[in-house]
Amino acid sequence: MTDLEFLAQAEKLLLAVEQACDRINDNTDADIDSQRSGGMVTLTFPNRSQIVINQQKPLHEIWLATRSGGYHYRFDGHQWQCTKGSGEFFARLDADASTQAGLALRFGS
Repeated sequence: MTDLEFLAQAEKLLLAVEQACDRINDNTDADIDSQRSGGMVTLTFPNRSQIVINQQKPLHEIWLATRSGGYHYRFDGHQWQCTKGSGEFFARLDADASTQAGLALRFGS
């Protein structure tokens, strides 16, 4: 994957997270604050817990930091997969955001 391909795929992922957050806020009582700063999105929940998603350009990875831990993802041509084999990005985000919000949330399509 070239740097430009990585940046295009990473931007699609971050945009999908932001759009999903807007949809979730419109359709649930989650009240998640989504803040974008360059290649990083921070989700802040009413209980003040956070999830941070950011690009790691030199490594061509997306990093996800939640209460449950830190995860690194690489694009496999179809999905962002954990470099340690613990699954797909949106599955982890859905699970951890649901735990932190105290509501069943779905960021993935």
